[in-house]
Amino acid sequence: MSQPSSIHDSENQVDTHSDSAAADNQPNPADAFEVLLITGMSGAGRSRAADSVEDMGWYVVDNLPPKLLVPLVDMMTTSGSDSGVHKLAAVIDVRSRSYFDDLAAVLGHLDDLGVKTRILFLDANNDVLIKRYESVRRPHPLQHGNRLIDGILEERHLLENLKERADWVIDTSSLSIHQLSTKLYETMLGSGPTTVAVHIFSFGFKYGMPIDADFVADVRFLPNPFWVPSLRELTGADKPVADYVLSSKGAKEFLDSYERAIETAIEGYAQEDKHFVTIAIGCTGGQHRSVAMSEELARRLRAHGLNVTVSAREQHHRRSS
Repeated sequence: MSQPSSIHDSENQVDTHSDSAAADNQPNPADAFEVLLITGMSGAGRSRAADSVEDMGWYVVDNLPPKLLVPLVDMMTTSGSDSGVHKLAAVIDVRSRSYFDDLAAVLGHLDDLGVKTRILFLDANNDVLIKRYESVRRPHPLQHGNRLIDGILEERHLLENLKERADWVIDTSSLSIHQLSTKLYETMLGSGPTTVAVHIFSFGFKYGMPIDADFVADVRFLPNPFWVPSLRELTGADKPVADYVLSSKGAKEFLDSYERAIETAIEGYAQEDKHFVTIAIGCTGGQHRSVAMSEELARRLRAHGLNVTVSAREQHHRRSS
């Protein structure tokens, strides 16, 4: 009687160890989580930097007390939660010496959790900061009734250690808000056209011109698959229609020229702080030619390393062109 009981207990013990080992092998949610601290001198461009970082796909929290950063990260990385957020950016500004003592402790705790943490520090020279504060007619947060330069110097002293440990330091003294944004994209994502996200959508002219496109192309010069009975009920996403459209006279020549034009424009946009481009391609009903040409243009642009998404505006309409 005792022997079977012992064997049973042994099996349970093995199963427990196996479960424990499996748990140990589970990926730590914090390993795939990133935290970016945006800080620096008041008036150096933190708000603009936060907007640019948000455009890059980060979840941005402004003026977050350092002590709340850890519970926020814990909530977002808790096993089983599905916040969909994997990159958190927190804007931290100066309050007091104890404020940054808290921040130092928080950074150490995040390191212990295995969370990848980086610091973006924005700076500007004192003369520029004074001019910026005078232009907005607001006191410095550490001025406390004294001279503006006194508040700036106290803040600079408080931030010395944080600036030393920053991953990126950007001096905004000679940068416009658009130049700052471009500098941030170059610093965090690289330079050139790859920093520009492209969205291409097909549409039907019979349902109205799009008002949210940077470029509008009309491909109604191509033969219409709607008049081919075997293709009528298909769309440009189907291979028979795509083959028909792309093999039509003028399709390749149009795409070659349009691809070059879009590439040239995107290179310029990347330099001018425009990182989102929308291209609309239209035919009569938005079901055949425009869809096929949109997909092919997207394929070509992706081959250049661009981030391209595609949609069909008229996909909810009846398939008729």
